[in-house]
Amino acid sequence: MFNLRSIDVDIQKETAWVQAGATMGELYYRIWEKSKVHGFPAGVCRTVGVGGHLSGAGYGNMLRKCGLSVDNVLDARMVDVQGRILDRKAMGEDFFGVILAYQIKLVPVPEKVTIFRVEKTRDQNATDLVYKWQFVAPSTDHGLFMRLLLQPVTSKTQKRRKTLRASVVTLFLGNSDQLLAITDKELPEMGLKKENCTELSWIESVLWWDGSDEGTIPALETLLSRDYPTNFLKRKSDYVQTPISMANLDQLWEKMIELGKVGLVFNPYGGRMSEIPASATPFRHWAGNLFKIQYSINWSEDDPELEKNYLAQIRCLYNYTTPFVSKNPRSAYLNYRDLDIGTSTSGKSIYEEGQDYGVKYFNDNFERLVKVKTAVDPNNFFRNEQSIPPLPK
Repeated sequence: MFNLRSIDVDIQKETAWVQAGATMGELYYRIWEKSKVHGFPAGVCRTVGVGGHLSGAGYGNMLRKCGLSVDNVLDARMVDVQGRILDRKAMGEDFFGVILAYQIKLVPVPEKVTIFRVEKTRDQNATDLVYKWQFVAPSTDHGLFMRLLLQPVTSKTQKRRKTLRASVVTLFLGNSDQLLAITDKELPEMGLKKENCTELSWIESVLWWDGSDEGTIPALETLLSRDYPTNFLKRKSDYVQTPISMANLDQLWEKMIELGKVGLVFNPYGGRMSEIPASATPFRHWAGNLFKIQYSINWSEDDPELEKNYLAQIRCLYNYTTPFVSKNPRSAYLNYRDLDIGTSTSGKSIYEEGQDYGVKYFNDNFERLVKVKTAVDPNNFFRNEQSIPPLPK
């Protein structure tokens, strides 16, 4: 029987075949079984499926060193519209279909890496930190990934008033002394100390990132679990090409505090991301962008009124940030699938509808994707509400 979750790691060749039904956690676990000095540059959420993650240009905390997950794909097995199973040689370079499995290239990782989490609120100069972060995080050592989390919270020191908390969550592909030599020089506003840093194996860092809110490292077998808290969520995305000013950051904090719940995640680019040609894959958003914004809101109650309120909050913040982000088009990240930016039907205007979201997701590569779609699936058999449309007949 065909196993949709099987993973075959070949350390001698530094590759692995991964079925689309496997999770990222299962992949990381199977790599660790075979080698303590190999990894794969993909997402930090263990229960995300390999098939969707890679096909949507999934990213992780090694993207500045190794690029996106899709930049490390060597081959694939795919079902085309005629039901044939094809590999890269048989399908060629431009194709559409349903992915069954990927062959990926493993990447080297040090025996020890360093992680830390540092938090600052507005009264602790969080705005200074965030402003400087915009210049440093996309240009620093390629092995240093500093994710920035921004969240309205209740102050512990200012009589329970609302404030803004900035959290820097990091993976560094080196030891803590090497890391401090970089941060002391480039980002002293963070105030990082050696006691804030933890050196551990790469696989332990995967576990720490998966549960970094709790600051603990769960058992390794957690990577094999598909259990995940059930809740509701909405994500949106943007790209920043020029640093946001101190004054505009302060105004942004006020807007986030006013709304009350929406958080932002800044993910820096640069490094390897700046070296990959925009036409190498469909996903060209690293070209000219300093960092990606994720708009994030979660809730657990099955309440239509609450849902309406939270969706209004995230859309309001998205509208508010319009002056600070990419334009013409206002780009979006495919794996944060956002139906707000457009959907398509199966009607006569499918191409025009597809342009609404397609140009945002793929920029200049959208038209190339349309031509490929038209050549291999002209009747639009493989489709969803935001799929690539064929050209009109």
